[in-house]
Amino acid sequence: MSQTTLNLVAISIFLMTLSVLLGPFLNLSPAVPALATFAILGIATLDSFSLQGKGGTIFLDWIAGFSSEHRDRIVHHEAGHFLVAYLLGIPVTGYTLSAWEAWKQGQPGQGGVSFDDGELASQLEVGKISAQMLDRYCTVWMAGIAAETLVFDNAEGGSDDKSKLIGVLTVLGFSESVYQQKLRFHALQAKTLLQENWSSYEALVNAMRQRASVEDCHAELGVRNGRAGGELMTNDK
Repeated sequence: MSQTTLNLVAISIFLMTLSVLLGPFLNLSPAVPALATFAILGIATLDSFSLQGKGGTIFLDWIAGFSSEHRDRIVHHEAGHFLVAYLLGIPVTGYTLSAWEAWKQGQPGQGGVSFDDGELASQLEVGKISAQMLDRYCTVWMAGIAAETLVFDNAEGGSDDKSKLIGVLTVLGFSESVYQQKLRFHALQAKTLLQENWSSYEALVNAMRQRASVEDCHAELGVRNGRAGGELMTNDK
């Protein structure tokens, strides 16, 4: 049973317990929490056996989406990935800001920014990757955490990003003692890039809030960075 399904079961138990304790005081019909609990457990069952965790993820993300801070964190986090990828010459192919949007586009989990990572995959297949390529992708993966920290003083998201970075380092044979060093170093690299391009970052956040296309986001960044048509920059340092 996935963690998402377990979370749904926990919510249903909480609702039932709450209804038993507060129902008599609120004149709440026992049928209301019972139906709600039945619905949530039904979602959990369907999610576990048919949707492979996606249904529960969408449901929990929908509940979290009622928080304006949660929505704000998501867009700032993903804009960090987008901008740093743009600055480092990694093509962005799409983005989503909710689990529902991700599901509609056939993406796993809660979505996020998608990259053209064919070259990275090719190098990983042979177990060898250039230092330049590794540095670029590690910095992009840590950019969401860096962006959240800059805006909100902490980061609530980014566990999947850390897992990607650690997974690649593991494939390449790096020792576990290196992981934390890499996480801190590339988070700092991403933070520096964001601070140096802050006006572009804020413009990108506004564009993504309005669900601007990737092409329009690139065009906006291209104008602000003096590159017609949103041409991507390749950092060869």
